[in-house]
Amino acid sequence: MRVLRSLSGQLITALVVLVLVALATSYLVVVPTLDNQLVSNRLDELQRSTSGIVGAVASGDDLFLQSRVENSASALDVRIVVFQELGPPLQLFVMADSLRASPSAIKRDRIALDAAESGRLARGTVNRSGTERAEVAVPISGTSELVLLSGSLSEAKQSVEAVRRQLLFAAIPSLLIALAIGVLGARRLTSRIRRLERGADRIAAGSLEQPIEEEGEDEVGQLAQSFERMRQRLAQLDEARREFIANASHELRTPIFALSGSLELLTEEEMDETNRREFLETMRGQVERLKKLATALLDLSRLDAGKLDLIPRPLALAPLAESLRHEFEAAAELSGHPLSISTQTETIAEADEQRTLQIGRILLENALIHTPQGTSVSVGSAEEGGRGLLIVEDSGQGLAVDGQERVFERFFRLEGEKSSGSGLGLAIAREWARRMNGDLTLESQPGETRFVLSLPLSKSEDAV
Repeated sequence: MRVLRSLSGQLITALVVLVLVALATSYLVVVPTLDNQLVSNRLDELQRSTSGIVGAVASGDDLFLQSRVENSASALDVRIVVFQELGPPLQLFVMADSLRASPSAIKRDRIALDAAESGRLARGTVNRSGTERAEVAVPISGTSELVLLSGSLSEAKQSVEAVRRQLLFAAIPSLLIALAIGVLGARRLTSRIRRLERGADRIAAGSLEQPIEEEGEDEVGQLAQSFERMRQRLAQLDEARREFIANASHELRTPIFALSGSLELLTEEEMDETNRREFLETMRGQVERLKKLATALLDLSRLDAGKLDLIPRPLALAPLAESLRHEFEAAAELSGHPLSISTQTETIAEADEQRTLQIGRILLENALIHTPQGTSVSVGSAEEGGRGLLIVEDSGQGLAVDGQERVFERFFRLEGEKSSGSGLGLAIAREWARRMNGDLTLESQPGETRFVLSLPLSKSEDAV
């Protein structure tokens, strides 16, 4: 039973059963069909001979009837019996019999009686003395006589028996071939599956370096390709996780060290009030940095757990864009970025106000941090293709093509001195957008970078 639980055992068993079913079907269909066809051919042959026999019997003197019957029967290799109908009640009298056998049995012949009762040709098979025979009986028109032709079916039965034996003999090599094919096919398939299993075990164990290689375009090959894509993705995520741990450790260590140093310096009694205030301001900035990192990590964990609460409601995007411009106006001025607003229509979207504001803050903060001083930044709203758009764009150096989609990956950070943060902002922003049935996309080229938050339009007139 353990063999049948394995895939190879099931495949071999299925193939053997399939061959057995095919052989059994052939046996049950071919043999009876052949038997019926040979019997029918024999009856047709006898029926074609009846006209000549009837003519030979009907012509000539009754004194020579027996000799004419014997001669005809010898030529056709059949038994010919001529009956005369008596009655009522209906009885058959044997006038001539090519075998000169006892008339007691033949006069009760079923086929002859059927022909006598119906007055038409009758045909069928009978079993006489353990031998099956084909018989055709036909009344002689204008007389009370009928002729019975009885031919042996031994040759037909021998042919059927030969076919039956051949089918049975063919079953043994067919089963052996099926078994061999099943074993070879199952062994090849199971070896491929075991390779996939070992690859999956390596992935489960955290070993993501060795690729999963499997040739073929069948289902197993496609499964191997899926495993390889999963391995590559997990390897990327693992590398990103390591980078994130390093970045998060650095992001945590830097403010903690700064806070520790500032606290130690604040304990010195000789420090004047001006320096004390500078250290307190530095500590406040480091605490704010820790709060942002903690908030990003908390939002990420809530997204993964599906516990992010969203309250979609009608939201006017133009006032929201104006609110964002006003909020970042001072930061833009300090960093030397001209900040403007551009609204085309009074667009009302269906979205969560706080999450939409947070997405806008992430986009504006990135634009101010990652572009050189003097780069113009704008925030605005529009309506296009039945969607409400919140747009943040800048005239900076743009992003490389290979990095434009990766900026939305978790833990991904751009290289360069302008890069900072944990690499979670845009990933969280896009996830929020999609949870609100929207999306966040990027279009970038030298001199223009454009982030577009698209949201479904509201069906209500009441906007926040």
